[in-house]
Amino acid sequence: MMDVKDIEALFTRSDDTYLCARWGRPIVPVVFGVEDETIGVIKGAFEAICVLSGHQMAETDPELGVNLMMFFCRDWDELTQVPKLDALVPELATLVGRLIKADANQYRIFRFDEGGAIRACFIFLRMDENLSAVPADTLALSQAVQSVVLWSDAAFTDASPLALVEGRAVLRPDIAGVIRAVYDPVMPLVAHDATHALRVAARLETLQ
Repeated sequence: MMDVKDIEALFTRSDDTYLCARWGRPIVPVVFGVEDETIGVIKGAFEAICVLSGHQMAETDPELGVNLMMFFCRDWDELTQVPKLDALVPELATLVGRLIKADANQYRIFRFDEGGAIRACFIFLRMDENLSAVPADTLALSQAVQSVVLWSDAAFTDASPLALVEGRAVLRPDIAGVIRAVYDPVMPLVAHDATHALRVAARLETLQ
């Protein structure tokens, strides 16, 4: 089981600020740029993470219609051709330029409600040689894990949230425990103080 310092590191950003946020509304995902079979795999991964966390999925968001959009592309420039995407992501042109310069293959943008809880998420994936080699179910699970909670920007730079068990990618038990603890009804939707890690650790002990 993770200790407090391990948990704190998951939510301490590169600028040394602490921030943990979870969804404040049911997740309504939509996927662009892949075949129907892959869409089913992706939505199945989000359903599994919602079951784990005790959170909900829905058919529609009363305010936004859909609130989690996942875009697959071969080149970042393709995003500028998506109708009305620049209305949802006003910084789109600048973002595309940054992603091309960085030779990135994935990026996530979160939007928050007035209380600081997650209200929307945009996931962009450029299917380069590395991502194309990842099985669809593994990629889907990885993205679901990284978008169900606002983790630190450095949380998984050294170690993936997934592990291989008999050749199959599964969610690491310690990360699964943290997600469950963060979504415990007694926990806040958003936390800016590292004492939150103490509460997560306490919930982990209770949930064992």
